Amino acid sequence: MPIIVNLDVMLARRKMKSVQLAKRIGITEQNLSILKTGKAKAIRLSTLDAICEHLSCQPGDILEFKASE
Repeated sequence: MPIIVNLDVMLARRKMKSVQLAKRIGITEQNLSILKTGKAKAIRLSTLDAICEHLSCQPGDILEFKASE
């Protein structure tokens, strides 16, 4: 998949655990894990907004496009 999710990188930079972020943005730890591992097929803009707000980052810090070779 050409879209790479760098959520784990941003969590590490902010010294925050997945459990903490999931509680703060109001989604389950399992759904956050699916997103974090790149297995999610979609993400709601409201979820992305909440993630960016709580991690003080931009959507481009979380999502990255990498062209297929």
